[in-house]
Amino acid sequence: MSTQRTRTRAEEETASVVVVDYGLGNLRSVTRGLERAGASVEVSDDPEALRSAEGVVLPGVGAFREGVENAGPYREVLLDVAESGTPVFGICLGMQMLLTTSEEAERAGEGDVRGLDLIPGTNVRFAEGQKVPHMGWNELDVKRDHPLVEGIDGDYAYFVHSYYAVPDDEDAIVATTDYEKEFPAIVANDAGNVFGTQFHPEKSGETGLQILRNFVDVCTE
Repeated sequence: MSTQRTRTRAEEETASVVVVDYGLGNLRSVTRGLERAGASVEVSDDPEALRSAEGVVLPGVGAFREGVENAGPYREVLLDVAESGTPVFGICLGMQMLLTTSEEAERAGEGDVRGLDLIPGTNVRFAEGQKVPHMGWNELDVKRDHPLVEGIDGDYAYFVHSYYAVPDDEDAIVATTDYEKEFPAIVANDAGNVFGTQFHPEKSGETGLQILRNFVDVCTE
C-alpha cells in the first residue's frame, strides 16, 4: 500500500487530515487545497490510517457504482470513524456516496447499489431536457447553521455533476443552489460531523478555500 504524507506547518499546530485514496479522487488538487487551508495532509490507501486522523476526506470523480465498489475496503472503517464523531467530508461523488442509493446505478441496469447510508437519501438525475453534466459556477444559498458554512452565503462554487442528493430529511440540507431547480449543494448528518459538498471546494477559489478552512477548524475542535 502506498502512503504519501505532506505537511505545511508543524504537525502539532494543525489538523491531521487523511484523504482516502480509493482510485477515483482528484487527490492532488484536494491535497493542495487542504494544505492551503492549514491542514497536515496524508493521502493514503490504507484503511487503518483513517482511525488516527482528526478528519477524513472522501473525494470522488466518476460513477456511483464504481465509487462504492472501490471504497468497499474502507466501508467499515468509514462507518466506525463517523460513529466516533470524527469529521468526515465527502466531495462531489464522495458526497453522493454518503447517501443510501443513487438512480445512476439503476439507469445503468446495475440494480440497487448501496452507499454508506451516513446521510439517508438518494441521488437523482437532473430532469429530461436539462443539460448534463451541470458544469460551472453557481451561487450558494445557506439554509441553516453549520460550521462548514461559516462566513459563506451568496458566494459562488464550481460544480460538475449529473446527479444531485435528495436527503430523506430536509434538515440534512445545509445549503442549496439553483440549476433550473433548487437542489442541495451541502448536506450533513444529524450529529453534524458527516457532511459533503456537491461542488468542488478545491476548484472554487476563495469560497472553496474558506470552506476548507472551516473544515480544518472543525477537525481541531
